Parts: sequence; C-alpha cells; structure tokens
Amino acid sequence: IKSILCLYIVDANLTDVLCDSDSELGSVDTLERGSTDTLANGCRVDTDAAKRLAKRLFYLEGFKRCDVARHLGKNNEFSQLVASEYLSFFDFTGLSLDRALRNFLKAFPLMGETQERERVLVHFSKRFCHCNPEALTSEDGAHTLTCALMLLNTDLHGHNIGKKMSCQQFISNLDGLNDGKDFPKELLKVLYNSIKNEKLEWAIEEEELRKSLSELVEDQCEVGGKRVVRVTDGSNPFIAIPLLLNAVTYKHGILTRKSHADMDGKRTPRGRRGWKKFYAVLKGMILYLQKDEYKPDKDLSEVDLKNAVRVHHALATRACDYSKRQNVLKLKTSDWRVFLLQAPSEEEMMSWIFRINLVTALFSAPAFPAAIGSMKKFCRPLLPSSTTRLNQEEQLKSHENKLKQISLELEEHKRSPPDLTPKSKESEEYRIKEHYLTYEKCRYETYISLLQAKFRAGSDDLDKIEASLFSGEAKEGYLRKTQSSPSISQGQGVNGRAAFFEL
Repeated sequence: IKSILCLYIVDANLTDVLCDSDSELGSVDTLERGSTDTLANGCRVDTDAAKRLAKRLFYLEGFKRCDVARHLGKNNEFSQLVASEYLSFFDFTGLSLDRALRNFLKAFPLMGETQERERVLVHFSKRFCHCNPEALTSEDGAHTLTCALMLLNTDLHGHNIGKKMSCQQFISNLDGLNDGKDFPKELLKVLYNSIKNEKLEWAIEEEELRKSLSELVEDQCEVGGKRVVRVTDGSNPFIAIPLLLNAVTYKHGILTRKSHADMDGKRTPRGRRGWKKFYAVLKGMILYLQKDEYKPDKDLSEVDLKNAVRVHHALATRACDYSKRQNVLKLKTSDWRVFLLQAPSEEEMMSWIFRINLVTALFSAPAFPAAIGSMKKFCRPLLPSSTTRLNQEEQLKSHENKLKQISLELEEHKRSPPDLTPKSKESEEYRIKEHYLTYEKCRYETYISLLQAKFRAGSDDLDKIEASLFSGEAKEGYLRKTQSSPSISQGQGVNGRAAFFEL
C-alpha cells in the first residue's frame, strides 16, 4: 500500500533540462539489440539486458547523467527491473536515512516528470530497507520520510517567502503517517536538524533541473497500471491521498460554492467568500470542483486539484441557518473547514447530502486514539485521510463503538462544568470541547443511520438506496438513473431524512 505522503520536492525555483545523449549507447534500444527477447509492451523481460543497462547507467558508459532518470522512471516491467538493478550498486548498510539519501542524490540526478521521480524514490526506499532490515520503519515509512525530507529541504533552503518550517511543525505534520503510527520523535529531530544544517546536494547543476513542484500541487504517478494523483492539503503539506483517477464516480452535477470557514473553523476572509459556480464530481472520497463540464476521461488540471475538497470524516447537512439562497447544503470537513454548496434544486441538494455522507461513512478509516498529555488546552484528534480496511459490517460496528465512546465522554463533560466566570479561559476551553463532542456525536449518528439504511435496502446501488430512503417523500421518478449512480461496492476495499439532512 502506497504511503499517503505528498511528493518529494526539488527546489521550487529550480529549472531542469532534458538532455539527449549523443552517444550511440545513449538509448535503451541500442543496448537491447543484443538481446534475444523483445522488451516492449508486455513481452518477456530480459534480466541480463536489464543488468547490462543498469551497470552502464551507473558507470555512465556512453550515457550522460541526465540520461539516467528517464531509463529508471518508466512505467514498464523492464524499466522497473533496471531501476532495481541500478539501486543494487548502492550500499546503504548502516547509514541513516538522510545520509543514504544524500549519497544517492550525489550520484543520481533526480529529474524528469513527477511520476518518474516518484518511481525512482520508491526504489530508493526499498533499497534502503533491504540494506537496513532493522530500520525503525517499513518501506512505506521510509518512502514517507524520504518525501518529507525532500519537502523540508525545499522549505528550509528554497527561495520561498514566509516563515520556515519549525522542528515541531515537521514532527506534527508526520503524526500518524508511519503505517498509522507515529515516527519516533528523536528520529525526526535528528532528520530535521540534518537537513537544516546541511542542504541536500544534487548530482548535477541546479540550473539543469526544471518542472520542480511546490508543496501544494498535484503529484501524479502510476501504481499497478492505474493512474494516481496525490492531492495535498494546505493545513498539512505532508498529508495527501493517493487517488485512483479511475475511482468510482458517485455523483456529478452543478454546484455553486461559497467558502464559509477555513481550517479550524476560522472565518474565511471577506475577499474569498464569494459564490462561484463549478461542475462538481464526487469521485472516491474527493469532491472535485471543476471549471469545465465533467468528462470521465479528461485529466484533472492543476486548478481542479487546488479546488478539490477531501470528504473523509466530513459531514454534509442542509444549511438551515442560511436563508439568503435556496437549496444550500453545508459541508464541514475533517479539519473543520466549512463550505456552502448551492444545488439547482432541493432534490439535487438532498442527493448530494446523501451521497457525500454515505461515501464518507463507508470509506473513512477509523479515527486515531486521542493524544494523551498534560496540556489543559483541548485539541481535536487527528483524523486519518486513508481508506478504511474494514468491511461494511465492521465499519458500522466501528462507528457504533465510536458513538458510544463520544456519548459517554459528552455526558461526563457536561457533569463537570467549570466553576468560573463565563469569559474565563477554562470556560472557553469547556465550550470548545462540548461543541466538538456534540458535533462528533451527530456525525457518527449520521454515519450509522446511513449504513443501517443501506443494509435495510439490501442493495449496493445508490439509486435504490436513495429511493428506499426517500420512499413516500419524493415524487415518483425523482431519482433518475444517471452515470453518477454506480454500485457502492465498486468503491474501496437512518431512520428518516431528518436524521442526517437537517442537523
């Protein structure tokens, strides 16, 4: 399973050039002429040819440095074998991850398209773990840290404007990203100080690098023959969701968006609160807000990715407290951003609420346990952005257990109000925690009601579930069959509409 970290990043102000070798050995085709195997498009791979190419690439026999990356980063079996053989020339035994990465980057010019760099760093992570089987993390964890170090290098040593990332921010951003657990803090402190004190050096002149990416853009790669895009989040540049671009589309249609609150519920500045019309696509656990009409085979633009909203652990409800427009739903995300979304009709609004909440209930991974500490200030626990590994029955049970836990915690909280003035700091903390627990209770009640409704409907088809849920309330034919109404089982591994539409 791929790590959920954002991409490795070279300096955001750097440029690169793609060099063509003038040597007759500067291409795979020339090298493969002596092979009895055809190496293209699904035919048997010649291991000996891969080893020969890897050796010549490593020793630059007939190749320039800028030729190397393109031969290791292609998405075919032969290129993957070449990359594995190429990395075997590196011995990282006994080295820390940052020192191994430095040694690798001094010899290997990390350049080319984003997905090519992605594949190369995956091979680096595998080789590091192979040389250090007692390492404190898995291959995914090593890849996560490698990407984090590349991003940190950009933040600390790039020409970007703004405050540099602190060690505490670096540690906090990696919370829960070590296969669901935390990395050792001492390890992260050592890695942070290493990058802070010594910038990562490259195998080629910095002027020869181009198309480098900043912290908040997309990362496209290919995993198992499927195209993946990583959408980062401004609240934590290290967290991203690997999204299959051919993931199930659960709904699409016109929505007009207004940003109501930024992260942690802070009111959106007035200049960014305006209404803006989009073509919305609920694909996997992402709500894409696109400028152009939805086309299944069309690639997402950078603007589309920046407008995307992740809906893991989110809650959609009717915006009952907003009266300036009709058919408006409120979407509150896991980091407590709030969006108002206007649908063309009440039926469409209800359908969007239903589908967003059901997808979220089905696929959001169980929350991490709350942090234990001595601080009196209340902090919301981190909610994982990954997809649950539970089946639907287990997912329902998980939600029910969480609801019981939160309900008990809320009751206990209400029994112990602060014996202070209403404007005291303790009273404010008390109100914040009560608001959080009340919201979480409603959220899990919604998830449970929807999953129960799905089981009662006895179907994975969203149209049938929706029709069953609204039977007797909607006009005949209101739930028309569309391309955005797939079987819910195509996704990842309520007793009434008021229960979840009008919280």
